[in-house]
Amino acid sequence: MESQQTRVLVQLRDLILKGEFAPGERLAEIPLAEKLGVSRTPIRLALAALEQEGLIEPSPTNGYMMRRFTPREINDAIAVRGHLEGMAARLVAEHGVSRQLSLDLRACLRDGDRAVNKAEMTYDDYALYGEMNDRFHKLIVDAAGNFALARAIEMNNRLPFASPSTMLPMQNTGDERQKWMVYAHLQHHRLVQAMEKGEGARAQALAEEHVDVAQMNLEYALERPETAAQLLPAMKIMFGKS
Repeated sequence: MESQQTRVLVQLRDLILKGEFAPGERLAEIPLAEKLGVSRTPIRLALAALEQEGLIEPSPTNGYMMRRFTPREINDAIAVRGHLEGMAARLVAEHGVSRQLSLDLRACLRDGDRAVNKAEMTYDDYALYGEMNDRFHKLIVDAAGNFALARAIEMNNRLPFASPSTMLPMQNTGDERQKWMVYAHLQHHRLVQAMEKGEGARAQALAEEHVDVAQMNLEYALERPETAAQLLPAMKIMFGKS
């Protein structure tokens, strides 16, 4: 039952973050249970958990409904991630980078180099970069060895567009988008160098600065909501468009 409950929670959270539900849309237990092929009990428990995470809110007519997120909330969540990951990077630098961690981080750097260092990136290259980016950030958080910090980052990343790869550059032109991808990956290189040299303050500053690209991308989305919604359907939780 616990395994099923976890699976249902993950599935519902994923549907929300993919923009399956519009702001104000009622989340009824029976339709959701039918959609996921489960009973109402795990749906009810999952909805209660999602309310605690701040993704949904109580409905005036009982049950729950999808909430609308403001640009400030999303920008704040991105900023919080920067500060938390900055602390993680500083801890890693102060503890010392193990040989295995160095190998794993540099494997990420090589994957990122292959994705961005070419005349024109393909969709497969963007997918490779996104997977690498998530792995890179997780390696640093895990290596920090601070459970409370890891938990705080995990909770923050459950908010829309707060996690590392959900706000990757999506500028209209491929050249501009790729330019920002190259810049973001250069920051990865500098961050690894700082941690390996034991430069805690510099590592923290670089990790905090790293979220600038995500915040820039949010600004782009707000300026071009129709284009942004096509690239990231979940944007309708801000814009209210399907």
